[in-house]
Amino acid sequence: MSVRLFVFDLDGTLVDSLRDLANSASALLVQCGARTLTEDEVAVMVGEGAATLVARAFEAVMLTPPADALARFLAMYDTRLLDHTRAYEGIPAVLEALGARASLAVLTNKPRAATVRILNGLKLGQFFADDAIIGGDGPLARKPDPAGLAWLCARAGVTAAETVMVGDSAVDWRTARALGTRICLARYGFGFREFPRAELRGDEILLDRPSDLIAIP
Repeated sequence: MSVRLFVFDLDGTLVDSLRDLANSASALLVQCGARTLTEDEVAVMVGEGAATLVARAFEAVMLTPPADALARFLAMYDTRLLDHTRAYEGIPAVLEALGARASLAVLTNKPRAATVRILNGLKLGQFFADDAIIGGDGPLARKPDPAGLAWLCARAGVTAAETVMVGDSAVDWRTARALGTRICLARYGFGFREFPRAELRGDEILLDRPSDLIAIP
């Protein structure tokens, strides 16, 4: 069955945002009297939303976060969204090619406003309808709950079997499994570094580069 809907994760899939996330987390920790974190440390903290990232960052330095830690992190990150964040090589051409034959959507646990700013700032927003971009702060449950993925399928008028979830982390993998869509895992994304390889079932599509998506029928 041909693919009629491609649903993309953002961080680690469409864009490499690791440095800006790490710099923001480190700035918050330093403000609270702790050490900075390396990009490798932050890479394994991303994927389940800002609140989880902040909690994991403070846990890593063995410090209790202040009550306003999340708000402070979001404010700091808001000033750094596009400092170093870039689309992965080939992403614009891939989206153009896929968009000519299927619907495209974004499903991320990042706040929607930040997501839209990044997409537009990197000239990727043109490939996605406004209502086809779902962030983690909306009314639908966040990944790995499949509610957002199911909503996007209904919006596009397609079945789960006609849909591919494209992501780089176990969160994306579990989201796709929960709804029964196909899953493409971006091995080039930072979220794949800690993927539990033993859980792979063998029917996943593994991507070494974004352009590999074009070959999916």
